[in-house]
Amino acid sequence: MTIDLEALYIDLHQHPELSFQETRTAGIAAGHLRDLGLEVHEGIGVTGVVGILRNGDGPVVWVRADMDALPVGEETGLAYASTATGIDPAGNTVPVMHACGHDMHVTAMIGAVEKLVAEKADWSGTVVVLIQPAEEYGAGSRAMLDDGLRDLVPHPDIVLGQHVTPLPAGTIGVRPGTQMAASDGLTVTLHGRGGHGSRPHSTIDPVVMAAATVMRLQTIASREVDPRDVAVVTVGSIHAGLKNNIIPAEAKLELSLRYPNDEMRDKVLASVERIVRAEAAASGAEREPEIRTDHTLPPTINDADATARVTSALQRALGEASVIDPGMFTGSEDVSWFARDTGVPLVFWFWGGVDAATFAASAAAGTLDKDIPTNHSPFFAPVIHPTIEVGVTALSSAAREFLG
Repeated sequence: MTIDLEALYIDLHQHPELSFQETRTAGIAAGHLRDLGLEVHEGIGVTGVVGILRNGDGPVVWVRADMDALPVGEETGLAYASTATGIDPAGNTVPVMHACGHDMHVTAMIGAVEKLVAEKADWSGTVVVLIQPAEEYGAGSRAMLDDGLRDLVPHPDIVLGQHVTPLPAGTIGVRPGTQMAASDGLTVTLHGRGGHGSRPHSTIDPVVMAAATVMRLQTIASREVDPRDVAVVTVGSIHAGLKNNIIPAEAKLELSLRYPNDEMRDKVLASVERIVRAEAAASGAEREPEIRTDHTLPPTINDADATARVTSALQRALGEASVIDPGMFTGSEDVSWFARDTGVPLVFWFWGGVDAATFAASAAAGTLDKDIPTNHSPFFAPVIHPTIEVGVTALSSAAREFLG
């Protein structure tokens, strides 16, 4: 029986789950893999699913899809929009949405496996399917590996993965070398001295300290990094105080840092620490600020030879004009841990999810940034067709390139 991939996608979209809470999604994916005849293991890295498709002697290909959603309230207006809520790690009830397209990733993976099963007479080897949790935390691949993944499945010859993105539907973006940036997530705690809002002179105000720090951090990318290089310093959240007439004792900043290589990482991290400590000193802080690293992700680096093979396979399957070099993305991924831990090549690519006519009209008007929602936007939702079909074809064709 053919799997109704559109129905699967809509169901996953309407029932998103936060990182390491993807029990329903994992169960659905595992059920489809079992129905397709795969050996299935569940609960790997908390909620991860592993499927093994053995088809005689030959290479071993690991293919990966992530499945977690985000604490975002959906505003797409779609008939199948998510109205789900979840409990975040702090215990808060939050809206939940597949604002990064991981529902499409799982759908395309199931479709690709179905296609590979149907074509078993034409290839030989082993396909290991990884349905990964918690990519949004940058922790899911590490959790699966640390939970014994390498002892559970055959050692790979290649790791493959893909991500839907706001390119025109039908377009594939892939390049050799650094495809996505490395990143660090930091929490900075600035310590002041709290007091009454009417007596600021008796306090050390961490809100002002935080404001000055945020502004000064912006000068790292604009004034310390060569304009020909890439670095991103984003302060994604500020938390301080509970009432308008109370000066709080501390302020917390959450930072997202991106860079293409270790040299730039060292430079940016040193600049962040220098600025945070200097602004605290300038404010008269009596206690040193705390800088905590919450996660570290390596750059996503595509192997040159393997990428050339994948590019050729995608061009044959989808047409030469459909495959482009999208440049380096400053977003980050944890997929590369699978290749790094096993010492094998990685190829990771993007495929478009925006209606091609809509994209072309917006590009012609010069309004892409305004009109086309990006990943993590409450308006982000790939068009169902041909996004599913292209994702299925891309992943299955790339896998077939390395199978006997």
